[in-house]
Amino acid sequence: MDKDRIEGAAKQAKGAIKEAAGKVIGDAKLEASGKADKVEGKVQNAVGGAKDAVRDATKK
Repeated sequence: MDKDRIEGAAKQAKGAIKEAAGKVIGDAKLEASGKADKVEGKVQNAVGGAKDAVRDATKK
């Protein structure tokens, strides 16, 4: 598993927590920051998945 996938998943989790906290306390800026972190994490996770696929394909 590529390190980008792990870091991406962690960013997604962090973003979800920030987004939820922003909703609870009514902080739109924190909520938006959380959403941005989630999107960034998804992209990073996808990049890691692509790296894994390329690595697996070259091993065969």
